[in-house]
Amino acid sequence: MQDDECNTQSPKNIAEYNADEKWMDVAIKLGSSQIPFTPPNPWVGCVLITKSGEAFYGATQPPGGKHAEIVAIEAAGDKARGSTMYVTLEPCSHYGRTPPCTQSIIKAGVNRVFIALADPDKKVNGDGIRQLQSASIECRLGLCAEQAAKSLLPYLKHRNTGKPFVVLKLAATMDGYIAAPDYSSKWITGEEARKDAHRLRSESGAVLVGANTVRHDDPELTVRLVEGNNPLRIVLGKVDKKSNTQPLLEWTSGVEELLDYLGEKGILQLLVEGGSKVAGTFHDKGLVDKYIIYFTPGFLGNGSGVHMISGVGAQHLSQIWRGKFGNVQKIGEDLRVEIVPTTFDTILTKLSQL
Repeated sequence: MQDDECNTQSPKNIAEYNADEKWMDVAIKLGSSQIPFTPPNPWVGCVLITKSGEAFYGATQPPGGKHAEIVAIEAAGDKARGSTMYVTLEPCSHYGRTPPCTQSIIKAGVNRVFIALADPDKKVNGDGIRQLQSASIECRLGLCAEQAAKSLLPYLKHRNTGKPFVVLKLAATMDGYIAAPDYSSKWITGEEARKDAHRLRSESGAVLVGANTVRHDDPELTVRLVEGNNPLRIVLGKVDKKSNTQPLLEWTSGVEELLDYLGEKGILQLLVEGGSKVAGTFHDKGLVDKYIIYFTPGFLGNGSGVHMISGVGAQHLSQIWRGKFGNVQKIGEDLRVEIVPTTFDTILTKLSQL
């Protein structure tokens, strides 16, 4: 969900970075490494640079554990006094599972804090910055904000809309089929692509398929190929109580109501894995925030397989839905393609400026 460099100029080596951008870029990568483990809390990264130039690092631990700022401060010890902190999200200013980070920053004697993004959570929402400034700590907001927002998009969307970020994932042949006419689909892609799909599951609080997918494939929908927590499993409709997908949530109401429900439960990202009708439902209603498609270098070629997305669709070329390519990469023998709505950049800019 994040680019390799904070700087949009893509410097050739680390020495070309502005020093502040360099350390915020490190903080963003630290935070992103914790995506599978911290929700419903945000995955925050922090770097503390001492007066002598020594660096100490922190990343948010799983719920109930220490926040990134505290990890970095404790690693620095007395060396934190007079230091500069780089943190991807505004430090919290309230008591939750842990004490407020702002008080620890003040107590540690940190001199200056670079913050990529203000925290839209109503419990923070600028109060963290105000507390630090009241303690005469210099705060600079907005460094590498857009890159930090890319990493934190599911959290930012949830806190701003109350709904999860929706990723539609599909595995398809080059001619656009996700299954043969007999509905067989194991395995369209290779092992490396499947492992990457499991990583997507580990980053999602919930994963959803249709009842037909359970009947034909009986998937486990777990993260057994990677490290992380299994997501909440959801099926649209009713399925056999003995299926491999159990235990699960059987949802028989509308998908918009499902997103409201998941948002209330603190689910930051929903991974929709199909099949074709489910993908079409989310697509036609404009509910998909990002499409991730794994293409295998193969063709079904008979014209009667199961298409990637079914539904209303365009009746004329002028009505075609057009998005924008995001990251495109080769994974094993397959191709991983990200597509985002044309409004993605506008939304990203808006979220990074809050």
